[in-house]
Amino acid sequence: MTKYGDRIAILRVKHALTQEELANKLGITRAALSHYETSRREPDYVTINKIASFFKVSIDYLLGRTDKPNQLLDQNVRDFIDHLELSDDNILEKFSLMLDGRKLTPEEAKRFIAFVRAERSLE
Repeated sequence: MTKYGDRIAILRVKHALTQEELANKLGITRAALSHYETSRREPDYVTINKIASFFKVSIDYLLGRTDKPNQLLDQNVRDFIDHLELSDDNILEKFSLMLDGRKLTPEEAKRFIAFVRAERSLE
């Protein structure tokens, strides 16, 4: 499986860019790009999105989830993933939420949601 760093480096070389040039185009430091390419650091969401947009590839491709650079999720699937509301009872009934390889019961899922809400209220 190809690591995200390898994919970034391959795309950069394919487009005949130096690390300095690509870093400038992305608005990051050359050192940060170097860390990403060697997989010593993971880019944050904004940066990985910039890289994907710049090279016109999917984030899934950069992350190694697919070997097809331009494969995109169906818009309905993308909307669902981007706006999944765990506290919706329909979601808890229709989908299996997993933790450590075991399905959460609806009661466990509700306790998990309550825990996260309590943690957020302390912030």
